[in-house]
Parts: sequence; structure tokens; C-alpha cells
Amino acid sequence: MSGKAYLVGAGPGNPDLITVRGLKLLRLADVVMYDRLIAPELLHYARADAELIFVGKEQGKHVVPQQKINELLVTHVHAEKMVVRLKGGDPFVFGRGGEEALALADAGLPFEIVPGVSAAIAAPAYAGIPVTHRGVARSFAVITGHHASGLPKIDTDWRVFSNIPTLVILMGVRRIQFIVDELLAAGRPPGTPAMVVQSGATPTQKTVRATLASLPQAVTEAGITSPAVIVIGEVVKLAERLTWS
Repeated sequence: MSGKAYLVGAGPGNPDLITVRGLKLLRLADVVMYDRLIAPELLHYARADAELIFVGKEQGKHVVPQQKINELLVTHVHAEKMVVRLKGGDPFVFGRGGEEALALADAGLPFEIVPGVSAAIAAPAYAGIPVTHRGVARSFAVITGHHASGLPKIDTDWRVFSNIPTLVILMGVRRIQFIVDELLAAGRPPGTPAMVVQSGATPTQKTVRATLASLPQAVTEAGITSPAVIVIGEVVKLAERLTWS
């Protein structure tokens, strides 16, 4: 069997941020299964005869259910196709890459993981925020802001994160008031610097900066929508001097 699946991280939205390995595989693939948040320009690198399959999803709306995506991967690899599963960011950072890799492993099929640049790091960087900085933040945590539908609900213990210097929250804009309330209740100071970066690392990037307590109102007034990354911590202050994009 010559079929194989490649779970490729496409990066955070800027087509230049895909890895050399990822781009090479994209150019060779028989089948490209791609997500909503990839840079559309990347599809121009696919072969003219490659089969392009959109399997995008957004919060609360799945065009193709995850189980169906898993089945498509298995079917095409069984048919001895070279499949690139092109995923926004990194396949293993809230990208469900683990679920897809397990489906392939359970079917006894070969696969490779090609890491990508996660928006959890890239969006803050494009807004001038280093998630770690000597003397300011020696650690950071990446948290999902919503619960996966169809799976047992796992409640986030926000007390665990109250003292971590930098918090990066993905997919949390719709629940931002709840998230802020939980962090304040867990002891995070209301004056903690915070920022939301919408469509980070793309030409339509938009940011809003506030204190933790005032962030929900600031987001509403600025009309911020998903996809967006929430950053909370003293490193946000560095954006005053490090904004470059």
C-alpha cells in the first residue's frame, strides 16, 4: 500500500507561515482535506488534478462531522491516495489532530504529523505580545474557551490558571464575560492587562486592549468576533512598544 495521510499544520492564517515540509507535501497530494481557517491562497499550490475537499467547521456549526472526517481520511488512504489533511494552526493544538491520527492508527494506516505555527503564539506575536518575557512571565497556558459538542463536558477549573503569568485563550470570544467572571472569582486582579486579537497574522487583524474587568465591554464596543485569541497578563503591556504588524 502506498497510501498515507499527512496531518499538516497550515499556520495561523498567513500563507507564508506554513512550513517548508507542509508546502512540499501540499504540492504532491492526491487529496487535500482542508479547514475553514487556512489561508485560501495555499490551495493554489495543490496539483491541478488534486481532489480538494472542504471539511471546515466553526463553533456550533459543523459542515462535516468529525466522525465523517475520520472516515474520509481512512477511505482515501485505503484507496492508496496521498492525503494532506490541511489544518489551521497546529494539528495537535485544539485541532482534533489526535482524534484523526487515532482513527488512522486504529485502521492500521500510515500517517505523519507535520507541526504548524499555532495562533496561540502567532496572534499575540503579531500584536506585539511575547507570551513569555524574562522578568515578566516565565510560563504561559493555552486554554480552550468552549466545550466540544457531543462529548462529556469537562469544566475548566479557572483557579488552576489564576496565578499563571500569561493566559492565552482560544475560541473564547463568545464566552468572554463568563471567562472573565471566572478568573476574577478565582483571584485574578481586575486590573490585569488584557488584549483580544481578531484574525491574527492576517491582513484583517484587529485588536482591542483593556483591563481584565473591562475586557468584555471593550470587545463588544469594538465589534470583535471570532476567530480571535484572548491574551491576559502583564506581557500585554509590551505591545505598547513592540507592535510591529
